[in-house]
Amino acid sequence: MSLSDVLLASLSPSTRSQAETTLSTLSTTQPQFLTSLLQLVLDQSQQIQARQAAAVYFKNVIKRRWDAEANEETPIDQNEKNTLKEQLVPAMVALSSQSKLLRTQIADAVGLVAAIDFPTLWPGLLTQLVSHLSSADYAVNVCILETAHSIFAPWRSRTRSDELFNAINYTLANFQDPFFAVFDATATTLLSGQTIPNLNVVAQAQSLLMQIYLDLTFQDIPPKFEDSIAQFFGADNGDEGYFIKFLRWNSPALLGDEEDPTPTEPMNIKTTILEICEVFEMKYNELFSDRVPAFVRAVWELIGTSSLAVREDTMVAQAIKFLSITAKMGIHKALFADEGTLQGLAQRIIVPSMPLREHEVEQFEDDPLEYIRRDLSLSTEGGGSRRHAASELIRALVSIGLDAPVTRLIEQYIAAALQEYAANPSENWKSKDTAIYLLTAIASQASTTHHGVTSTNVLVDIVKFFSENVAQDLNTEGSTVHPILQVDAIRFIYTFRYQLTKEQLASVLPLLVRHLGSSNYVCYTYAAITIERILFMKSGKTPMFNYTDIQSLTDTILNALFVRILGGGTPEKVAENEYLMKCAMRVIITAKGSLAPTYPNTLSRLVEILGIISKNPSNPQFNQYTFESVSALLRVLTRKGRYVSLADASSITQFEAVLFGPITIILQQDITEFIPYVFQILAQMLESHSATLPDAYRSLLGVLLTPAVWGQRGNVPALVRLVNAFLAKDAARMEAEGQVKTVVAIVQSRLIPSKLNDQYGFELLQTIVRAIPPQLLKDVYFPAILNSVFTRLQTNKTDKFTYSLAYWFFFTMALPIDGLGPDTLIGAVERIQAGIWNGLFGNVVLPEVPKMRPLDRKTVAVGLTRLLTESQLMLSSAPLWQPAFVALEQLVSKSDAVAQDQAEDPEAILTAIDYEEATAGYQASFSKLAASQPKRYDPVEYVPDLSAYVKQTLAKAVAADTRARALVALPSATAWSRALQAGQAF
Repeated sequence: MSLSDVLLASLSPSTRSQAETTLSTLSTTQPQFLTSLLQLVLDQSQQIQARQAAAVYFKNVIKRRWDAEANEETPIDQNEKNTLKEQLVPAMVALSSQSKLLRTQIADAVGLVAAIDFPTLWPGLLTQLVSHLSSADYAVNVCILETAHSIFAPWRSRTRSDELFNAINYTLANFQDPFFAVFDATATTLLSGQTIPNLNVVAQAQSLLMQIYLDLTFQDIPPKFEDSIAQFFGADNGDEGYFIKFLRWNSPALLGDEEDPTPTEPMNIKTTILEICEVFEMKYNELFSDRVPAFVRAVWELIGTSSLAVREDTMVAQAIKFLSITAKMGIHKALFADEGTLQGLAQRIIVPSMPLREHEVEQFEDDPLEYIRRDLSLSTEGGGSRRHAASELIRALVSIGLDAPVTRLIEQYIAAALQEYAANPSENWKSKDTAIYLLTAIASQASTTHHGVTSTNVLVDIVKFFSENVAQDLNTEGSTVHPILQVDAIRFIYTFRYQLTKEQLASVLPLLVRHLGSSNYVCYTYAAITIERILFMKSGKTPMFNYTDIQSLTDTILNALFVRILGGGTPEKVAENEYLMKCAMRVIITAKGSLAPTYPNTLSRLVEILGIISKNPSNPQFNQYTFESVSALLRVLTRKGRYVSLADASSITQFEAVLFGPITIILQQDITEFIPYVFQILAQMLESHSATLPDAYRSLLGVLLTPAVWGQRGNVPALVRLVNAFLAKDAARMEAEGQVKTVVAIVQSRLIPSKLNDQYGFELLQTIVRAIPPQLLKDVYFPAILNSVFTRLQTNKTDKFTYSLAYWFFFTMALPIDGLGPDTLIGAVERIQAGIWNGLFGNVVLPEVPKMRPLDRKTVAVGLTRLLTESQLMLSSAPLWQPAFVALEQLVSKSDAVAQDQAEDPEAILTAIDYEEATAGYQASFSKLAASQPKRYDPVEYVPDLSAYVKQTLAKAVAADTRARALVALPSATAWSRALQAGQAF
């Protein structure tokens, strides 16, 4: 079978699996495979389907394997890499005249390689790109400029660093002169008004040139760009510059269809210019300030001449945003302070931008979930909505001391809109919607995703407006009020929840629960969103609402939510609305033990949902909240104000009876998306057992220790959690059956060598050293473990690895286990290679001590204290002991500053669950179940007062051992060393 035939076979469902296996084998065994694949893409005699499949597969292999070490994939041969770097840009250019789809895939591949190798390992890239820029062939220019933009654009969000600026400076040295030349030629051509045959392509090139201008000036303004400010931004009493000319530029040939929602190239150009002006306003105001009035006039004209077409929304919103930022900066307050100017802003920009648009009403009805997602994201992130941009403009004007005149002005429009609504509520419902949005804009001064509005305009009485104009829509049943107004009422509570008292919120909760039964999708979803956010609210560090506040509503809320979710029928429809499941999760977390009488029903509904969505997992957030809900049920019940686990209530077996069935199906069918969740749930149930482990768990352990299970990267964190649970509960039997050796082999072969997973290897090693008898560790396991650690240390040391290694050393030394003192570990190290401890401790372990995270400091301090006072080797080595003593003194002073609020609160783990936070720091394919997390194991629980323990232990050692007394006489005395020498308290 030829390569082309295999690629075609990969497109057919009946032959896809075998073809993909063949391609995978060829990609790692056939020399110059990627080069052959690229030639197939370029071969016009091949079927287009084969060429397309080749292009996609080529890009995906580049994505996975170009940086093979980071992704733990088979590396691409360096000679082939060099060959591809010579061929990629010419191939991309050749395809620009053949197929946009093929060219896009190869261009993406260029971007992927550049993201890793440019400029250090691919210095010739810019030379190749620039060599293909043309004064005539704008199709090729677009291809080159798109690629350049894809390389430069990520710099906008990068943290400032020497590496970043080296790349930018290298780019400027090789790219800016051709860039300016092409920019001048393209802009001159477009602004000349002459007939251009390929006008749209030239305009597309100009749009990309604007984007690249923004890319190259976003972090800092290069000298040549600063010198050419007048050319682009214009000068007073001189040429008005490219940017203002393009803000006023329109080409009749590029008008397109007004009904098409896609912005035209002139609109894209103007939008990017406004983004550039925003950056210059905020970062380089000293260069831009003199031209701000001219740009404000040009933007005002742009908004005034724009239409209400959807395709202009992003441009107009960006224009209004520019006015907001200019106002908020305060430097040009005089441009806005005049009463007539404020009236003009309100009349011509703010109020016309506020009414709900027809396409938004259609989206509310036809695509309600997208309407909700867009509405929620715009309320916190801004974006292409005119009404949100206008709201920001109101807030900007209020923030610069114009609160009184702006509030009076907007309140007049609010009153007029409410009067219009009152005249004919059924016809003029949009007027009331506008009034509510205007009120929200003028009342809210600052907001966050988690807390809604956090700062308000003191001139606006929010509660009064709610009572007089909004509350009735929340109370109204049936179809007497437009559903959008009901959603507005619910959203009003959602937005201003932190401005309402607990009593006020408690009074509206039953109304929100009633709206869960609404027939309108947006209405019942917003009700669920608002209930969830109310229950998430905190009063200080504790939840504002507890189980007693919602006990009478809990079953009603959960039943309503489950009816809605299960009503979807198909796996995709059941899982489409994550907001409903997030609300169910929050209710379960808040209800805690009050669910005890009915939790079997709740659990069975969750299992039913799992059974449906496991047939086709489609919504990761819905999956997360579903498993969090199961985990929360498992975690904690409330009894008489105390927290007890379900295991203590003898309920764990009921959970196992219900969950083992679906868990078995998920594992047998290898539902990849769910397996990490299943492992965490299993670990949670396993940890709840205090007696002998059931055989069902033991039979599972053999499967968990097979290589195939560890081959899925997303499984690793959850597998480590589960194996840790087995070790903590059943280490003796595991050792007897040889399974501990298998675990150590996994640590050696899969975890410690991996830059991605080494920290999980050390997590397992922490459990091993506390679960396995010291003599076995000394005779069997330490040699194997330490050999692997030293190999990794010599071949691929990273900051994360050395931190984890240092912590594991101190963790082991701190454990209060007979026979496992500091010298046990040091002796094991010395048996690997005599004399190695001094260099290892001084050069690798000790430098990590100042870097220890607050939650790790106590363990490290205790381990270091025991090392200083119990280790015969350390007491015999002043060059090691004395710097370690100083490091301990500094560390304990830091640890003293870590207040008791750093101690883990089991309830806080539950109440703080939020998907966006819970997944932070984890691999993309793994989502941590916050509700399933056990209490952090504390190896030094026997030390209630760290400072007292350390000082008393040192004092005893100095009093009892002449070596310690001599060592504490440091060359540079510290407070501790002086006190210890004098025998004084410290």
